[in-house]
Amino acid sequence: MLPEFGGLFMTLLAFVAALSVIVAIHEYGHYIVGRWCGIKADVFSLGFGPVLLSRVDKHGTRWQLAALPLGGFVKFKGDGDAASATHDDSVDAMPPAERRQTMLGAPLWARTLTVAAGPVFNFALSILVFGSVMMFQGQVAEPLRVGDLRDLPVSESVTLQEGDELISIAGIAMPDWESREGDRFNDFIEALPEESLLDYRVRRDGREMTVQGPHPMPPLVVQLAPRSAAYETGLKQGDVIVAVAGQDIAVFDELRDVIESSNGATANLTVWRDGTLLDYDLTPKRVDEPRPEGGFETNWRIGIAGGLAFELATERKGPGAAFSDAVAQTYAVVEGSISGLYHMVTGAISSCNMSGPIGIAEVSGAMASQGLDSFIWFIAVLSTAVGLLNLFPIPVLDGGHLVFYAYEAVRGRPPSDKALRVMMTVGLTLVLSLMVFALFNDIFCP
Repeated sequence: MLPEFGGLFMTLLAFVAALSVIVAIHEYGHYIVGRWCGIKADVFSLGFGPVLLSRVDKHGTRWQLAALPLGGFVKFKGDGDAASATHDDSVDAMPPAERRQTMLGAPLWARTLTVAAGPVFNFALSILVFGSVMMFQGQVAEPLRVGDLRDLPVSESVTLQEGDELISIAGIAMPDWESREGDRFNDFIEALPEESLLDYRVRRDGREMTVQGPHPMPPLVVQLAPRSAAYETGLKQGDVIVAVAGQDIAVFDELRDVIESSNGATANLTVWRDGTLLDYDLTPKRVDEPRPEGGFETNWRIGIAGGLAFELATERKGPGAAFSDAVAQTYAVVEGSISGLYHMVTGAISSCNMSGPIGIAEVSGAMASQGLDSFIWFIAVLSTAVGLLNLFPIPVLDGGHLVFYAYEAVRGRPPSDKALRVMMTVGLTLVLSLMVFALFNDIFCP
């Protein structure tokens, strides 16, 4: 029981840590922009329920840590609840200057900026994290040079060295790294012989020579998809799959072809791990994956991502390039989320693609187990998803408030209190129904 308990504890800890960071940034966006706009916050709470710790700052805001770390809120002056959906009766009796410090009494522009700030801060967190990771990891240097060599079954026969400049492999000229975005790099990999060891033409210390190196795309486990067959079975990063159903394989494409053509049948994998051979039986899962041209396709997957047999030497990426790539990455998460939701609603893909708290917790633990960089990247992805979700035009969410403000801007007055109460009830029902549906998926979806 101890290993299982330890795994559960780490999963919960990773989930709480990820959620706390994202919620804190989201709520701080509401708080700080509200303060800049002249709206006073009475309470900033991380978590719900009984208060564990609290202090009041010089602005009169009570900062508190509550017992249930499943969210948070900012309660502005005059709010009747944490969602700023109602106001207490004291607001009507306040003098104009004091009333201006409440959400109800603030100008429309101030309320709009304050509400929009939560999702905007989530997107800003994602861009900051993506950009920082990209700057830290750097970009592949040209011409291509070998970095760290991975530990593989053929490592003892490899004479390729770190720092070697790659000229050709198996007599085929090495394409530039930028071509990986198109078909040229893939065509290069597919043209290579499906052998574990190949001849590399390299430049070392100013001299050209031929050395032995591994196939650049061996059946290596570089990353594991959370909740996948490979993750649940116990495969680890760094494993090399050397045989499927007793048939030796040398390159990643051979493994992919066998799994994709299995139609879901259980496959026996022979795995090389630190010099030891292990056997695993994995049953592929149906996975809905986005196509580059849009839409989704269903494939059989065991949940591993491959990679090069060696790291490529990198150089520092400038802040401008990192920021641009980070914005593009954030946009890609938003676009993929919207596309996935649309295709689930239309029935083009399975509704099991939607995860609830249990699924998110499992993914949090899985990403944390694969390293700090993977976990930080996951926080950035989840932050984007939370920001996007809050922009949905559903009452009780930030997007619902923004719709009310748009109505007020057009009509010159806000919706009536009765209409607001009805819409808030409907919105809360929708959100709770969505949570129950996602939780049902966590429990019953394969």
